[in-house]
Amino acid sequence: MVTPPTVEQEDEEMLVPRQEAVDTDAAQPMEVVAQTEVVSTAESQPVEDPQTSRFTWTIENFTRFSEKKHYLEVFVVGGFKWSVLIFPKGNNVDHFSMYLDVADSTSLPYGWSRYAQFSLAVVNQIQPEFTIRKETQHQFNARESDWGFTSFMPLSELYDASRGYLVNDTVVVEAEVAVRRIVDYWTYDSKKETGYVGLKNQGATCYMNSLLQTLYHIPYFRKAVYHMPTTENDIPSGSIPLALQSLFYKLQYSDSSVATKELTKSFGWDTYDSFMQHDVQELNRVLSEKLEDKMKGTVVEGTIEQLFEGHHINYIECINVEHKSNRKESFYDLQLDVKGCRDIYSSFDKYVEVERLEGDNKYHAENHGLQDAKKGVLFLDFPPVLQLQLKRFEYDYMRDSMVKINDRYEFPLQLDLDRDGGKYIAPNADRSTRNLYTLHSVLVHSGGVHGGHYYAFIRPTLSEQWYKFDDERVTKEDAKKALEEQYGGDEELPQINPGFNNAPFKFTKYSNAYMLVYIRESAKEKIMCTVDEKDIAEHLRVC
Repeated sequence: MVTPPTVEQEDEEMLVPRQEAVDTDAAQPMEVVAQTEVVSTAESQPVEDPQTSRFTWTIENFTRFSEKKHYLEVFVVGGFKWSVLIFPKGNNVDHFSMYLDVADSTSLPYGWSRYAQFSLAVVNQIQPEFTIRKETQHQFNARESDWGFTSFMPLSELYDASRGYLVNDTVVVEAEVAVRRIVDYWTYDSKKETGYVGLKNQGATCYMNSLLQTLYHIPYFRKAVYHMPTTENDIPSGSIPLALQSLFYKLQYSDSSVATKELTKSFGWDTYDSFMQHDVQELNRVLSEKLEDKMKGTVVEGTIEQLFEGHHINYIECINVEHKSNRKESFYDLQLDVKGCRDIYSSFDKYVEVERLEGDNKYHAENHGLQDAKKGVLFLDFPPVLQLQLKRFEYDYMRDSMVKINDRYEFPLQLDLDRDGGKYIAPNADRSTRNLYTLHSVLVHSGGVHGGHYYAFIRPTLSEQWYKFDDERVTKEDAKKALEEQYGGDEELPQINPGFNNAPFKFTKYSNAYMLVYIRESAKEKIMCTVDEKDIAEHLRVC
């Protein structure tokens, strides 16, 4: 199976001084000259969970802009006035630059602050699926009254008429904005509010943080990590087991967010480029392989296989003669197609779909020559912890580039892989174990192929309460946000642009599930075990 492409990571909240922002895709603050017309402060307050508002601007005569920067028409969301600030020739970079701006920042009272989640997009007018959209969030204030992307997209790509972004000298820009309840990140206490703490982002490590939180909240795995033999003389930055033990201990007992630098150093990842060159699946496999190797000869040998390893059989069976070839293979995760599949079950149907080998593609069977045959995959067993990688990224040969698949893709709270008489299971498989699973965690990618952000929704005790682990911040969330809102696809909202009709229209959700973790119902008690200080070596008990 093919490994999904590495997606560029970006740390939206990382403040980068303007003079150092030339080569980064991350959201950045910048100085803004006040607009000529000063408008009054809006009085209404943002609601707790508002609907996202979407605005579209059609910018004609785009190449004739002589001004360095340009403010688009002011719009109102959450009772507040906003504008989009663009730099048609780039903000001192060779990229188109675009920011969300507080339109009335110069007239607001001292100490004002507002928090928004938003995305900015340049629409591809020929092939809408190649629209470039970037998403971030920010708490705006007098010092940082705008926020966005200095390197939104290369100018060479924007101004190339064949690419579809500039058509008839017209560019279409979109903004989706939701004003949220103002959150003071400096005073918010994740441990106090939720009982859990987050992980600090080193810059482009949000994908790692989401995976580490998921693994930490599998207690059987955490207990096995604690029981790996290490000593106080080991150096965490040179020992993956000790670095992971230390990280897990701090997640369990610390009152504030935990750093990951010792762990990444133990991987040999000590530069920003190192983080950019990996993704969730690759990190998961590297970590599993290294831990599996380190566990050999210890009391926890075999834990990785016991938790995550399943087996399937690849078969080729001749139709007209008695000949069959079987090959057993193991897996620690499964890659499931999203494109062309409405849900997980459709993906599994496709996974075990029978391929016919005939015509010019006949199978060469030993002692039988070329034969018509059928080829496929069936499962021998599934692991207690089932990790599903959703193929949200693929290579587009027509465009000669990677694209993200934002299609709607549903996944259930309970997954039954024995459905329809066990059609995914090989005839010779042991069917004594029930393959019924419950959803433990949902890892989300928010953004596009050019950049994005990762976070995770997790049920640490498999109760009805979900938690969102977003780097340093942990919040309580409901099931709808963890499941339905991560399906992706299109959502219909009323058209609210001034001067346009009010017909409803659809927009694509760019935040969607990228990885799912399920736990077998019959193994819940064993996997969701208690982990306390007696499982932790004395030399680890320091925060």
